[in-house]
Amino acid sequence: GEEGSRSVRVSAAAWRRPALLGGACAAFLLLFSTFVLQPFLIPSGSMQPTADIGDRVLVNKLAYRFGSVPQRGDVVVFDGTGSFVREEPEGNPVAGLLRWAAAAVGLAEPAETDYIKRVVGVGGDRVVCCDKRGRVEVNGRPVDEDYLYPGDAPSKVPFDIVVPQGTLWVMGDHRSHSRDSRDHLGEPGGGMVPVDKVVGRADWIGWPVSRWSAVDESGAFARVPAPGPAGSHG
Repeated sequence: GEEGSRSVRVSAAAWRRPALLGGACAAFLLLFSTFVLQPFLIPSGSMQPTADIGDRVLVNKLAYRFGSVPQRGDVVVFDGTGSFVREEPEGNPVAGLLRWAAAAVGLAEPAETDYIKRVVGVGGDRVVCCDKRGRVEVNGRPVDEDYLYPGDAPSKVPFDIVVPQGTLWVMGDHRSHSRDSRDHLGEPGGGMVPVDKVVGRADWIGWPVSRWSAVDESGAFARVPAPGPAGSHG
């Protein structure tokens, strides 16, 4: 009787500590992922060759937290609600919470409203495609986009837009397999992503181990001048 009850108490105590430790670790990982660094599972080939299907890129959520803003060439993760998708799809809230937790640690694909693209134009920029050599121009300066998927044209869809202040024009590196700002030109918002919808900057590829590397900072936009009045060239 007494010895049996004591062994039950000891057994319960033996399990309680690992359970509490595991719960604390899980809570720490979720908090760290929510506010500092989140693994983001790449669900499609739209950013090849920079990021491949199944890669986990590490999204730096502090990159724009202290006054910095996205720059041309940055690879960013953003919530496309209101720009790439009109409204957030409804679903089972419990399943949604579990999916969010799994996505937060890179075990599941991100929400359908989360996207990863490269910033090509920032507020005030005039972005045009294409020049006589088929290149994208930003503020009158042609851009040699060395990060594009081999054999891809910068764009087969012509456009000439001025990026409103506080928004971004974004495109995938695998242009022929990317649904990006170009696909939303005729919709409200014109494919522009509000800066305040940016989750963070993709700075590293963390998995698989064979692809451990920093996401290279592109020098393609180094010679692009500041936008002129009303988005004019120069």
